[in-house]
Amino acid sequence: MERETTVLIIGAGPAGLATSACLNLKKIPNMVLEREDCCASLWKKRAYDRLKLHLAKQFCQLPHMPFPSDAPTYIPKHGFIRYLDDYVSYFNVSPFCNRTVESASFDRLSGNWVVFAQNTLLGETEKYSAKFLVVATGENGEGYIPRIPGLDSFSGEVMHSSGYGNGKKFEESKVLVVGSGNSGMEIAFDLSNSGAKTSLVVRSPVHFLTEGMVKLGMVLLKYIRVDLVDKILLMLSKFKYGNLNEYGIERPSKGPFYLKKATGRSPVIDVGTIAKIRAREIHVYTRTYILFTHTCTHTHTHTHICVCLPSIGNVNGRFIKFVNGETESYDAIVFATGYKSTVRRWLKDDGGLFGEDGMPRMGNQTHWKGQNGLYCAGFARAGLFGISNDAKAISQDIGLILSDQI
Repeated sequence: MERETTVLIIGAGPAGLATSACLNLKKIPNMVLEREDCCASLWKKRAYDRLKLHLAKQFCQLPHMPFPSDAPTYIPKHGFIRYLDDYVSYFNVSPFCNRTVESASFDRLSGNWVVFAQNTLLGETEKYSAKFLVVATGENGEGYIPRIPGLDSFSGEVMHSSGYGNGKKFEESKVLVVGSGNSGMEIAFDLSNSGAKTSLVVRSPVHFLTEGMVKLGMVLLKYIRVDLVDKILLMLSKFKYGNLNEYGIERPSKGPFYLKKATGRSPVIDVGTIAKIRAREIHVYTRTYILFTHTCTHTHTHTHICVCLPSIGNVNGRFIKFVNGETESYDAIVFATGYKSTVRRWLKDDGGLFGEDGMPRMGNQTHWKGQNGLYCAGFARAGLFGISNDAKAISQDIGLILSDQI
């Protein structure tokens, strides 16, 4: 059996739901395919309990539905899930769940996109056909764990942050958290609060801000340049947290909002992690500076400084050896090392829209639009605000194309 529609959307996370809602408002027929058994599975199944949105609610709402006025400024996980469920119901979004897309290709004879998906409930392959295809699987398609020699030999528990709920079961355990973004810092804080002996690997410089600083920055960006906003926030951050170098934490050379726009990396909103690091309740593996000398042909001796980042060198049983030479045993490792896109596994004929990393080739304002009716939503590294913009832009563009064909 073949199902036909005007727009086929792959992924029922916030990006897919928002795109479908915008299309429904324009009365443009569409279908949504989702590999999990529910929409917004990242939030419902792969988010730790204490998670909150890291930006104020006005920057995180989906198109055409603001958060209630009495909702907290920073929406907690369960509040956001309720919001998404209400959004699906209000805009009559009806995803086809338990559909794992195996391939999507453009049929030049018919001018349609042809998608084959496995119905994992029935064990059958289904065929879908649509004039437009929207890739809404986003940048968080699959948890990423780096390849580390000997990791398979680790006799404790290894998990990605997407599998972490809370720290209750790790009480009195020695746990290593790898990753210094919001997830890593918040999980380390939660583990320490739960009685775990927590260590943290910080491999790169990081900005720490409070919720109030982030909110102030978002407001200031409406009126002044990003470099001036960053100067103000850096001044406030230094006043609040001081110099953290002795604890193994350095600030990036570029400002927090500049980095967010340029790389998609958000500043860390401190939930109390810094206080625990200062109190030595959370151990941070710091950089190691090694001096070495060599003698050139003219018998001159030169001294150089080699900087070793605190990354993991190898694993042997419960012992973890770090690149800087330290070795320690642990009961568990939590990798808060981000996600990767899975688009390249199934999307054919993308016309160069996506790079080898499964992310769009950025550089223009229409990063959400490819060739032959191909679109992508939720890949702009701009969070829920970017998702909202993508959904509105895609639905408007498709609406204009269809109106021109009447």
